[in-house]
Amino acid sequence: MTASGTPYASEPEVRTAAGVLRGGREAGLAVFRGIPYAEPPVGALRFAAPRPVRGWDGVRPALAYGPPPPQSSLLGGPQDTAGDDWLTVNVWTPEPHPAAGLPVMVWIPGGGYVSGNAGLPEYDAGHLAASGIVVVTLNYRLGIEGFALIDGAPANRGLLDQVAALQWVRDNIRAFGGDPGRVTVFGESAGGGSVAALLAMPRAAALFRRAVAQSVPGTFFSPELAADVAAACAAELGVRPTVSGLSAVDPARLPAIGDAISAKITRWRERWGQITHRPIPFAPVVDGDVLPATPWQALADGAARDVELLVGHTRDEHRLFSLIDGVLGQVTHEQTETALRMLAPGPDGARRYREAFPAADDEELYELVNADWLFRMPSLRLADAQVAGGGRAHLYELTWPAPGLGGALGACHGLDVPLVFGNLSSGQPAMLIGDPPSPAAEELSARIRTAWTAFAAHGDPGWPPYDAERRLAQLFDTPSTVTAYPEEASRLLWRDHAFAALPLLAP
Repeated sequence: MTASGTPYASEPEVRTAAGVLRGGREAGLAVFRGIPYAEPPVGALRFAAPRPVRGWDGVRPALAYGPPPPQSSLLGGPQDTAGDDWLTVNVWTPEPHPAAGLPVMVWIPGGGYVSGNAGLPEYDAGHLAASGIVVVTLNYRLGIEGFALIDGAPANRGLLDQVAALQWVRDNIRAFGGDPGRVTVFGESAGGGSVAALLAMPRAAALFRRAVAQSVPGTFFSPELAADVAAACAAELGVRPTVSGLSAVDPARLPAIGDAISAKITRWRERWGQITHRPIPFAPVVDGDVLPATPWQALADGAARDVELLVGHTRDEHRLFSLIDGVLGQVTHEQTETALRMLAPGPDGARRYREAFPAADDEELYELVNADWLFRMPSLRLADAQVAGGGRAHLYELTWPAPGLGGALGACHGLDVPLVFGNLSSGQPAMLIGDPPSPAAEELSARIRTAWTAFAAHGDPGWPPYDAERRLAQLFDTPSTVTAYPEEASRLLWRDHAFAALPLLAP
């Protein structure tokens, strides 16, 4: 049945605020793709906050994903920029009827804030929606378009896009069978960082009730650092870092400029510091307006005490990046010393790491400090901040060693994505699972999906909330267990570290 009760089982229709959409049927679900939630951010709207989409007459087909936003090629992002309708959402629903009142999950893709595409096969939400959830996935502006601090433009345009998508959900999801009062945002990596940012943003208040932050990066920029990176990008183009200067450059050209800065980012090490180690040229900016404070500060101050939080990370977060960087299994003593010197907290952080892990060799220390700085400790500390601010959090760690690629990557970054979506044999991350997926992988994926969807439905993923005394966490493995958070040595090393906005080191 459609929202209007018309029996077009193969062509479900819904009426949104902007007009009527016609989707398709897949495995008993109604699926709508490529729905615009804002006007294309080009022309006069380039580098502006997103504008509400204009309505249309008649029935608009919603069968194909919208074009991905221009993005980096470094992580294998799509380079097909045909069309500029980047700001779209996709909806999977078991029951597209306004009376259904189903929980809603809104997915924010990751990709280092420079790549990300909701149309990738790993983000197909059919398995999640089949459990009685309306699932929405979205695209947002990336790289220079979305996150560079540009004179004359609002900061954090990519985050403002996400807010606009959540406003679209609030205003329209009931027509798809969703309950706008039971919205859960979830995301991984830069998507998890986006979820953390949304928790701290006044503009996002009351747009969602629950949040799942997977592998939250600790990188949030000060305005000074962000402006300096933007100036370097503009200089690469021979223009000024202003709206008028950058608007003269075709959007399709900008990702290559970000990639060029990444490729030689170590030349700015004395100015930009830690972000030159990974490299990370773009991240949310703590500008004081769109994002008034870091998520850790905002949550500790109670900004999200009314939002239930599920947060966690994988055990071996950095191993995938070591593979990408070509250093897996061959990290040198010098590389480890550099990583410890740049990333370990406090003036004697390198010594404290070696003392805390006396049996670790150089490679293990290299993996630990990179994983702790970028994902593990920011994720843990987000749970701490939420509890300190009077809110509720549930903590997890994915410890299941992935059998794919010869088992070399362990429980690496991104392994949670195919497990959460249940897409164990489609999409790039499926290579981590192994072919064919083992019964253990199928079972673990089902358990994680059950936890995520139960949390979205009623706030309880199936294990006790996190607190500062017991620090209970769900360890996802075969079998899974609930125990005190296991990364105690790292926790103690980072206990007094404030994940502040990263500064510009030299003016």
